[in-house]
Amino acid sequence: MAWNDSGNGKDPWKREGDNAADLDKIVQSWQRRLAGIFGGKSGGGGKSSGGGWVLGILLLVAWALTGLYRVDEAERGVVQRFGGYTTTTMPGLHWHWPYPVETVDIVNTNAVSNYAFRTEILTADEQYVFVQMVVQYRREDPVKYSFEVVDPESTLQDVTESALREVVGTSTLEVLVTERRDQIAPRTQEILQATLDGYDAGFTVTSISLEKLDYPQAVQAAVDDTQKARNDSDRFILEAETYAGDIIPRARGGAARMLQDAEAYRDRLIADAEGDAARFLSLLSEYEKAPRVTRERLYLEAIEDVYSRANKVILDADGSGNLLYLPIDQLVQGGGASRESGRSDSSRTSSSQSPSVSSTPDSEKIPERERRTRE
Repeated sequence: MAWNDSGNGKDPWKREGDNAADLDKIVQSWQRRLAGIFGGKSGGGGKSSGGGWVLGILLLVAWALTGLYRVDEAERGVVQRFGGYTTTTMPGLHWHWPYPVETVDIVNTNAVSNYAFRTEILTADEQYVFVQMVVQYRREDPVKYSFEVVDPESTLQDVTESALREVVGTSTLEVLVTERRDQIAPRTQEILQATLDGYDAGFTVTSISLEKLDYPQAVQAAVDDTQKARNDSDRFILEAETYAGDIIPRARGGAARMLQDAEAYRDRLIADAEGDAARFLSLLSEYEKAPRVTRERLYLEAIEDVYSRANKVILDADGSGNLLYLPIDQLVQGGGASRESGRSDSSRTSSSQSPSVSSTPDSEKIPERERRTRE
């Protein structure tokens, strides 16, 4: 028969001679033991046990062990006692009075940190630009870094913005984009480092790299229109200067040519007038010598000049008979140019030969009919 069968009357978990375990008694037994460990009296009413002292010593040792700390090669430990600076520890294993007596700030002095900085700034000519740069720095002095500034990282960003505004805000956009673009980062780093040194912030700015200098997206369309208008203005000015550079020399050349033509016309008129005056004087002297002959010669020259320009042929022939027709008008027109050039030569020749004309008898020079008419 099994142990748990009815009628056996035996409990398989109970030894002979043991009473049934009571849960309340077990709990009370553990409470008495814990009270004895923490300095309470024993169940039998004896004196305090030494368990409390052991626990206190263990707690004290654990609290002391919390003062151990390790400083790496690139770090420095800034020990503070009740908030005040005590010493700076070098790399290695160290111990300090645990909290709340002393605390230690571990500062990495060799690591180069960086952060991206971006902002929108007005230039000296009131142009709105967007600037983006990366600042790299080291925490060179751990004591100054821990004590001189309340929030070193925020202070670094604020001083960076101030230095950048000083550089960008004192220059025009055209200068910043062209000739001073490469100087923005060095000048900003110089001003930033000088300001941090004045604050004793413990930072050393290693480098600043300018990544972007452009207009903000909100005003990019307006800026593009402005730039286009500026380019058109420059192009129109260049075209006007080119036109002025072409028209002014031509106008000056035309003016000089007109002056030369005027001077030549003046000289020609003066020469013609002087020639006419000299010719008149020479005719006057000849007229005084032989008035009649001179009058006849002048008359013949005038008739010759008039008839030479007429488009008609006049024949004066006595008697009747067959007349041979010749295209004399065409012959006259073809030889008109030669007669014009020869006429001036003949006039000069006749004026030079006037003394010989005056000695010729009047009957040989004047036709009979014209002589009778004038008489």
